Parts: sequence; C-alpha cells; structure tokens
Amino acid sequence: MFDEPEESGQERNFDPAQRAKDKSDEFRVHAEVCAVFEGPRKFDAQLRRLKDDVARDIQKRMARLDKSKKPDVPILPPESAADAAALLNLSSTNQLATNDYHIYRRPGEVMMVRWLEGDQIDTFYERLQAHFDVALDDFKHEQREAFGWKQDPKMTAFLNALDSVEMKMADRYLRDVIRKHGVFVLSTLTADEMDILHLTETVMGLETADVVGDASAPPDDPAESDRAWFFRLFSLRGMSDGTERMCFFAYLQKADEQW
Repeated sequence: MFDEPEESGQERNFDPAQRAKDKSDEFRVHAEVCAVFEGPRKFDAQLRRLKDDVARDIQKRMARLDKSKKPDVPILPPESAADAAALLNLSSTNQLATNDYHIYRRPGEVMMVRWLEGDQIDTFYERLQAHFDVALDDFKHEQREAFGWKQDPKMTAFLNALDSVEMKMADRYLRDVIRKHGVFVLSTLTADEMDILHLTETVMGLETADVVGDASAPPDDPAESDRAWFFRLFSLRGMSDGTERMCFFAYLQKADEQW
C-alpha cells in the first residue's frame, strides 16, 4: 500500500565502520559535556561568582598551556608541568571550593571554572562512562528497530560496526597514564554553536539567566540564533602533591556578539 522511502545515493554511499566511529565520537562529546556540567543537577554543586582578574588569569594560563603542546598531542611537555600543577592547585591556594562552578560573566560572555579532586574524580569517570554507554545503547536499539528488518547489507554492516564499538572513557582520557607517569594532560572541545538552553536547563538543571545573566538569556520564545553560543572547554588533568586533580575551564560567548 505504501512505497518505501527512497534513500539518496549519498545516504547509501557511506563507510559503515567510519559512520560507527563518527557516532561514537559524537556520544563521547555528549558524555563529556554532561559529566562536566551536570554538577548542580546531580551533586548539589553551587554557582559562585569569580572575580574578573582571577577569571582572566585562568583564561590566559589555559591558553599558554594549550599553545605549549604539540598539535593533536594532549600530553603537556615537561617544561609546562609547573604551570599545570599551579593551575590545578589554584582551588586550594585561592580557597575556591572544588565541585562547584566559579563564574565570571558580562553581557554576551561567560567563563566557568570547576575543580575536582580525589573521590570526586572517581565519580566523574563513572558518570562519564555511564553517559557514553547509555547514548550508544539507545542509538543501537533505535537503529536496529528502524533498519534491522530491511536486511540491507550496508546497514547490517553499520549495525555490526556499532555493536563492536567499545570505548573506555578513562583510557580515552589517559587516566592511568596520568597516575602512573605523573604527566599533565590538556584536551579541548569546541562548538561554534552550543545550545545554551540545553546546556543550562537540561544538563545543569538551572535557569539560563542564573548562568548567563538576565541581559543575555534568550527570550521566552527564542529563535535558534538566540540559543546559539560559541563554546570552548579546556580539560586539564594531572597529579599534584600526590592527589589526582582536574580543572575544567569553559568559555562561552553569544554567537552574535562582536567584541
């Protein structure tokens, strides 16, 4: 009675293994964003105001560390170790609470810093893995429901490639390497258009205005452009004074703002 929808040649012409890898990378990014920012919703983390000079200093330090490493190599060079350790220890030296989110903002711009240490990092990796596993399992189920019955060879190969995906997030983020060899690792994540409502309301469980300020919050009936913010996340990890530590620095700027 009904004709099957035709797939375009472009849709049929794909590499199953590469598509599975691309989806796993997508879920990895999703997992990282959730694990970094879900603190208020899951662990009673608080928003705390950060002074302008402290926020700018952290921003400059992260930028210097990022420039010091080789392209596509997250391990920082030995000459940057002291600077990395100092940044990881800043929560202690400046008496800034771990787990909480320290925020500096002005209209159209937000900086957020979060430190974790000790047992908080164990929980972070547990949550990171759980977010990845749930996203992957849900997608595999959805794809099998939609395409498994068609017995299309290329889709079958894609479904099999999905089944073979296995990602240990702690390994991906070099946790054992950090603990065994005492290296410092810095990775970054960038999105030209992050949905600010999804980040603040869905992931963090907060009112958007509480994060970005009333002047920058989207209107009640926002267009896509109202929700779009440039987003960059720096994830610094290492051992300092015998304790495993993390520092996350996020820079967000309203996509239509010019400075």
